[in-house]
Amino acid sequence: MEVYCVKCKAKRPMEDPEPTFTASGAPGTRGRCAVCGARMFRMGRTEAHAGMEPPARPKKARRKRAPKRYGRLVIVESPAKARTVGRYLGPGYRVRASIGHVRDLLRSKLSVDVEHDFQPRYRVPNEKREVVKALKAEAAKAEEVYLATDPDREGEAIAWHLIEAAEIEPERARRVVFHEITPEAIREAFQRPRGIDMNLVDAQQARRVLDRLVGYKLSPLLWAKVRGRLSAGRVQSAALRMVVDREREIRSFVPEEYWTIEGEFLHPDKPPAFRAGLVAVDGEKPNLGDEQVAKAMVGRLERATYQVSLVRRGRRVRRPAAPFTTSTLQQEASRRLGFSTRRTMAVAQQLYEGVELGAGEAIGLITYMRTDSTQVSRQAQAEARAYIGRVFGSEFVPEKPPVYKTKARAAQEAHEAIRPTSVERTPETVKPYLSKEQFRLYELVWKRFVASQMRPAEYDTLTIEVAGAHEGQTYLFRVTASRLAFPGFLRVYSYGQEENGEEGAVALMERLPDLKEGDPVQAQGFEMEQHFTQPPPRYSEASLVRALEEKGIGRPSTYAPIISTLQQRGYVRRENRRLVPTEIGEVVNDLLVEHFPDIVDLGFTARMEEELDEIAEGQRGWVEVVREFYGPFERQLRAAEANMPEMKAEPETLDRLCPECGKPLVIRHGRYGKFIGCSNFPACRYTEPWLEKIGVRCPLDGGELVQRRTRRGRVFYGCANYPECGFTSWKRPLGRPCPHCGGLLVADGKDQARCLRCGAQVPMEQLVGEGSPG
Repeated sequence: MEVYCVKCKAKRPMEDPEPTFTASGAPGTRGRCAVCGARMFRMGRTEAHAGMEPPARPKKARRKRAPKRYGRLVIVESPAKARTVGRYLGPGYRVRASIGHVRDLLRSKLSVDVEHDFQPRYRVPNEKREVVKALKAEAAKAEEVYLATDPDREGEAIAWHLIEAAEIEPERARRVVFHEITPEAIREAFQRPRGIDMNLVDAQQARRVLDRLVGYKLSPLLWAKVRGRLSAGRVQSAALRMVVDREREIRSFVPEEYWTIEGEFLHPDKPPAFRAGLVAVDGEKPNLGDEQVAKAMVGRLERATYQVSLVRRGRRVRRPAAPFTTSTLQQEASRRLGFSTRRTMAVAQQLYEGVELGAGEAIGLITYMRTDSTQVSRQAQAEARAYIGRVFGSEFVPEKPPVYKTKARAAQEAHEAIRPTSVERTPETVKPYLSKEQFRLYELVWKRFVASQMRPAEYDTLTIEVAGAHEGQTYLFRVTASRLAFPGFLRVYSYGQEENGEEGAVALMERLPDLKEGDPVQAQGFEMEQHFTQPPPRYSEASLVRALEEKGIGRPSTYAPIISTLQQRGYVRRENRRLVPTEIGEVVNDLLVEHFPDIVDLGFTARMEEELDEIAEGQRGWVEVVREFYGPFERQLRAAEANMPEMKAEPETLDRLCPECGKPLVIRHGRYGKFIGCSNFPACRYTEPWLEKIGVRCPLDGGELVQRRTRRGRVFYGCANYPECGFTSWKRPLGRPCPHCGGLLVADGKDQARCLRCGAQVPMEQLVGEGSPG
């Protein structure tokens, strides 16, 4: 066998010392060429015998070095959540925030390929490119990447978009889900990571595509037929119809007169006298339609004889309300605290993500706030029962932990109700570390949850019926009273009924005489009272949320955005805490009702939500659902484009003339809402801001206070003489002066006002008798 030189190609027989060869056949360090000193290459037997030239030395392939991994990367949505989670995980983890979604559909285009299975075209927005670049670099160096976004469809979609945008290999990606940000919950979640649930991602993607198709297809039609800068949404349009229909129901309502009669009765030997209401005449509900009929009835009642026909004593049980869901939290925060749905969710987010409680300790105070489930974990129930027994006594602990039935049609039962992460963190102990709004909302959540785990309240009840007769006609009067026998959950939290006369019923219990069936009583007199039937009330934000939930429209994460969008688009406005449709809102609604009935049909919209739930459960494919919707929608769109007449909203003319050209001024609508402009536009471009007066004078210069809006749509109040006067207030000024110093009062929640001069708190009820509070 021969060897040859890799440099000068010299050949020689193999001799000692024999060269050392590696496993790959390359020459080792021994066996050098005698001519040039280069390494020698061993030739195979066949090549040597045939006198063939040795092959050229193969180049050694350069190996790619694997990136050096540093450990585990955790990605959450917000910096606040990142700080809290990072403290719990410790030095082995790096926690970073995506600051919400990192990919979305292009704003300038439809970004949905309707010809190819409605595939969305996502991109990283300009404002998120640096965030994604940083996350991508960190992810490339991590051994494992944990996606700890929120535990709902939106959070699942954000996790999936992070994998795509940051180019994270699926085998290194781990999905972790926790419903509360506490050490125990996070530790348990990281012990049980999973993959991305593509069913949840598809459900969110289907909603996004549906909303984009409706919005981007309908909006240009509204621009052409009604007015520029309008837009339409799928779920928002159904909610707008509810507000408009309620307003028209109120307008068309014709009040009907009716009268009620109360009698005062006395047993001669068992005072005092008591009052009871007429509930039946000859076994039927009395029909007292006007004053003459009521007077005639009183005349007959005065000639009748009476006796006690029923005395019934009993025990009534009043059960506590379930712990909060998103919907009930928004309703109760509106009713008790005066919070808008948007404000409620913003404060709840802060409580969920974590609050500093001193000594560097940050912890989430409530569980995840977007849920329609009333379930509670066994651990939380056990902790609550122990607390109730220790603080209130064992008699306040029910025999079995209560179970509450979820009312939502398709509740995400994997979620828990909104509750404190620990009942041991009472509102009083955390109050020093919370803002005023955070404390009030946390106190509401804490009390509602603790009360939900307590025994029901019990009442002693008493019903007395008095029967009368005259000339063959019978009359029945009834009075009912109750008295609290065992407070139960009312020691912590009361709701609803105590505001509807229950306190009066308890007081009445003490004044009723001790009567028996068959006791004769004497009528002391009768009192008539006129009434009129009332129209249904306008929706408040809270009652609209309740109605949306009852009808199956929207989901917990969409309630607040629905209402905010309607107000930002100028389709509804808030007036005395009620939602009133604007003129343009009614025009848009009428157009959609006529030409796109499915879009605003409440049943259709609810069925779409059920289909989205089916996608989330893996029962249907998202493309199929979108295709079934888009076919009829596209046909309606084409018909509307061809046949729909213009419904242009004419600008409202003011009784003032343009100071530049003398033409009438009109109210116009722009990007940031109403403004005043010249009717001679574009020849005259005079404009001035729209000032919505609230009937209150500025405390600084006596000018009119007006309602204004920021560019993001938030309402504030300022002096009409701006910029000469710089007075502003986020809270609505009231029309009555402070009773202590005469300063300006502003609404400070639902039940009280605050003076800007002396800081005094004034109950709203104190202002009722002094005129409108504004």
